[in-house]
Amino acid sequence: MLLIKAGYVIDPRSGSEGVRDILIDKGKIVRMEAGISETFTEEKEVQVIDAEGKIVAPGLVDVHVHFRDPGFEYKEDIFSGAKAAAKGGFTTVVLMANTKPPVDCAEILRYVLDKGKETGIHVESCGNITVGMKGQKLTDMEELQKAGAVGFTDDGIPLLKEEVVKAAMTEAARLNRPLSFHEENPAFIRNNGVNKGKASAYYGIEGSDRQAEIDMVRRDLALAEGTGADISIQHISTKEAVELVRQAKKRNPHIHAEATPHHFTLTEEAVIGHGTLAKMNPPLREEADRLAIIEGLRDGTIDMIATDHAPHSTEEKQRGITEAPSGIIGLETSLSLGIRELVDKGYLTMAELLSRMTWQPAVFYHLDAGYLAEGGPADIVIFAREEIWAADSFRSKSGNSPFKGMKLPGTVHYTICGGKIVYQGGREE
Repeated sequence: MLLIKAGYVIDPRSGSEGVRDILIDKGKIVRMEAGISETFTEEKEVQVIDAEGKIVAPGLVDVHVHFRDPGFEYKEDIFSGAKAAAKGGFTTVVLMANTKPPVDCAEILRYVLDKGKETGIHVESCGNITVGMKGQKLTDMEELQKAGAVGFTDDGIPLLKEEVVKAAMTEAARLNRPLSFHEENPAFIRNNGVNKGKASAYYGIEGSDRQAEIDMVRRDLALAEGTGADISIQHISTKEAVELVRQAKKRNPHIHAEATPHHFTLTEEAVIGHGTLAKMNPPLREEADRLAIIEGLRDGTIDMIATDHAPHSTEEKQRGITEAPSGIIGLETSLSLGIRELVDKGYLTMAELLSRMTWQPAVFYHLDAGYLAEGGPADIVIFAREEIWAADSFRSKSGNSPFKGMKLPGTVHYTICGGKIVYQGGREE
């Protein structure tokens, strides 16, 4: 048994918060109230965690991560990715399917899920929408669903054929599984990963025009109407796309969106300052876009915060701005950036931040996660909101982050998954 004492418990599902104890047995929360005694008539051995002065919340849920396995294990694998997740306070992750080979059949999906079961956290995975991620033919989505796919995406590559998108929406609605869309029209892009504007001018390249995202978001929101399909606009980056989602949600309750910590924290100025370490798809935009994303998170237009954790090797990121791959890691800094940029600056309450990092993404993917309740899963993060840690090293195999070396608030002390401690840390300065 495990007893968490005197922590400030926040449950986003019920909206309740306050100082109380949590008793865990056999992977479940069995009691949650103030003043639980450490003495039990059952005479079971009890491990006690003193959480006084710390926040106790549901284990974080990240529904957009790349663990690069199979095919690119030198960047990350399922085991190293899970270790990074646990250090960041995450107990559930949903993997994207753009591996090599891609997750377009049950055999590859079973490989991923079986390996995930050995990690200590909950590793879920999407299946691909199209065979080979070629955008031409739908996968056997029903077969993938039966094999354990929690959703479908070709993240990394946009779906250009409207008839394929419409067919995917119809099938996803029938299977009651969500779809997540990477919205970048290549017709508006010459050099991806860098915003067309100040950053592209600095490097003397053409860059990625904001219309690349706007065009496809507008199309897919229109296609989704009447299908009943739950869809998510992934890693939203422009103020126009935020407004399109805002208006679409008024007509269609099945519309959702996610924002990354880097898009609500940084602008294209970071690409000038950090080079390829701040190159990602879609790229960092302008200050007006960053503020629009924050407002979207504040007013509920954007439901989810997801990292788009995208590891690359040091050698790859040391290439030139047009040759280096896009993407940054994010699992170990996500909670801290949310605290610093959204809570400490007054945009969200801590409960609202946690909801967008736990309960709301879990609901979108139909996961039994993201809440604290008696009888519920003992997936928990314990962190000190104001305690500072230094992002000097990562559990990820990769270190491609513009936040490396920063001192950040929100030290994770414990990550508990299924009632077992999967990460135990402390003050790191």
